[in-house]
Amino acid sequence: MLNQNQTPEQLQSTDAAPLPKLSVVIPVHNERENVSILVDQLTQVLQSYQPSYEIVFVDDGSSDGTFDALKAIHSTDPQVRVVRFTRNFGQTPALAAGFDHARGEVVVAMDGDLQFHPEDLPKLVDKLAQGYDLVSGWRDRSHDPAARSIPSRLANMLMASVSGIQMRDFGSTFKAYNRTTLQHLKLYGELHRFIPALASRFGARMTEIPVQWSQRKFGKSHYGLSRTWRVLLDVIAVKFLLSYAAKPLRLFGSIGIFSLIAGFITGAITLLLKIFANFDITGNPLLILTALFIIMGVQFITNGLLAEMLTRTYYEGGSVKYIYTVREVVE
Repeated sequence: MLNQNQTPEQLQSTDAAPLPKLSVVIPVHNERENVSILVDQLTQVLQSYQPSYEIVFVDDGSSDGTFDALKAIHSTDPQVRVVRFTRNFGQTPALAAGFDHARGEVVVAMDGDLQFHPEDLPKLVDKLAQGYDLVSGWRDRSHDPAARSIPSRLANMLMASVSGIQMRDFGSTFKAYNRTTLQHLKLYGELHRFIPALASRFGARMTEIPVQWSQRKFGKSHYGLSRTWRVLLDVIAVKFLLSYAAKPLRLFGSIGIFSLIAGFITGAITLLLKIFANFDITGNPLLILTALFIIMGVQFITNGLLAEMLTRTYYEGGSVKYIYTVREVVE
């Protein structure tokens, strides 16, 4: 069983076989009908393109026999490795686990639902070799029903505006990375949709190329319109991470100072009304507004200082925290 804290370099020293040059990471949840077909398609492509490869499946708490199917595949093909979670954690932790266990210098991530086409994988890797740190596959979903395509386009436009990265498909899982890029990425929550935006924090060179995309044939989709509001909340989180993660006092302090200034202005107006117009202070709503602005201002500045302390603790702490729990690794 693989220790979660082992690095590829440590694996090189403990494994007799050399490390693969290319790793394909595939998070799956209840994809029993798809995994064997996907492995067959990937094997045909990879054996002719890059014989030094591995396929890393992350079973995200499947309950339909997906893990048993993957174990059977591994028994006949040792280049297929399986990481099994103790329960369903979600796609972001599954991708993070796949990246942690991948050993190749180039890592390609893709879904396990057969909607992406393995024959497009070499295009992503070849483009990466042209000097990019991340290459994303762009799905042309213009033929999707309006109820699905319009929210997707709006979300991509919003993410492009927030991050300043001109990409048409932020949500595509089909991406190629070099290992250095993955060493900088810290995934948690549901931020797998915004990997390009997170990678932009450390100046990663990115591009996207069109890839084929098909409708699902087997199994049930894990995505729907109910996730739209979650994406909007994640956009707010990403904006904060990109602009204020290392300097939260800039945001909270600015709001607090604005609130204090507004409080002093309304307080001055209250006093002037009392002095020159003999307006009763106890009956003046501006007095309540003054108190509200001042209290809010103090709270925002205080929260900003606390956030600064937490930020320093985060950046200066050396411990590694995992957002998933592995039950077993088949390799």
